[in-house]
Amino acid sequence: MMPILAFGAVIAAAPFLIASNVVLNFLVFTMIIALAAQGWNLLGGYGGQYSFGHAAFFGTGAYATAILQMRFGMNAYPAFAMGIALAALAGLAIGAMAFRSGLKGSYFALVTLAFAEVFRVLANAGELTGGAAGILIRLQVDPGNFQFAGRGTFLWVAGALVTLALIATRVLEQSRLGAQLVAVRENEAAAQALGVDILAVKLRAITLSAGMTGAAGGLYAQYFLYLDANIAYGTWISVEALLAPIVGGAGTVFGPLLGAVILHGLAEATKSIAGRIPGIDLVVFGIVLILVVRFPPRDIPGLLRRWRR
Repeated sequence: MMPILAFGAVIAAAPFLIASNVVLNFLVFTMIIALAAQGWNLLGGYGGQYSFGHAAFFGTGAYATAILQMRFGMNAYPAFAMGIALAALAGLAIGAMAFRSGLKGSYFALVTLAFAEVFRVLANAGELTGGAAGILIRLQVDPGNFQFAGRGTFLWVAGALVTLALIATRVLEQSRLGAQLVAVRENEAAAQALGVDILAVKLRAITLSAGMTGAAGGLYAQYFLYLDANIAYGTWISVEALLAPIVGGAGTVFGPLLGAVILHGLAEATKSIAGRIPGIDLVVFGIVLILVVRFPPRDIPGLLRRWRR
């Protein structure tokens, strides 16, 4: 637990040491992506169930947080909690349909991608979500409204949530469910022969994964105060939630956080050098993915250890 507590201490000290709003904004956004990636990691990294559609859970958490405030007058904090719960429920429903049908591997990945796209189309056409115009959360800067005057305060909140996610992942890793997830990832038939309830384990994993990713969506909504279907359910978040753990080390506690920092650090550095060329960050992400897939072990820490030898 010491590395996790050390990370929490660094985040707590960061607003006192960093005056630049640009840097603070970068850190907050990186924390949001790291939280979504940690959610993907629970299902894909530990359980081996690769999802291409975690935008479905991110968007559900984000839209629920915004809609409950703006359409039903709910305070931001219970709206945020409800967003997490609804995202977890969406994960359970999608998982029940997919896993009960025996889908796995590329078939499961494509089904999750399809659900994310269906949610995007529905949000883009729905009146409750604001349709194509999106939904704007009213600016009312007050800690009681989950809105803060400084980016540093929001970094504390985002960092605290990522720290809790890291602790939850460590606890899961050392639990019976974590061992069962790894067994399912390594050899599903062998795990079933040993008495593991495959369906129950997968459903628990996708529910936890969706809830954590939904928390990232709710955090995004409260930070940027605006959503539309392409933001909330766009493929960008599915790609980043998947890519960060793969780059940083899937199936590890700090992998998603490390991957998010590396990817967004490279993207910002590339933009500062090459200018604001549309899509340049995606080019960088693609190059990094090719490198980690081409040269095993397939993550940045593994490559560094290999080159050091």
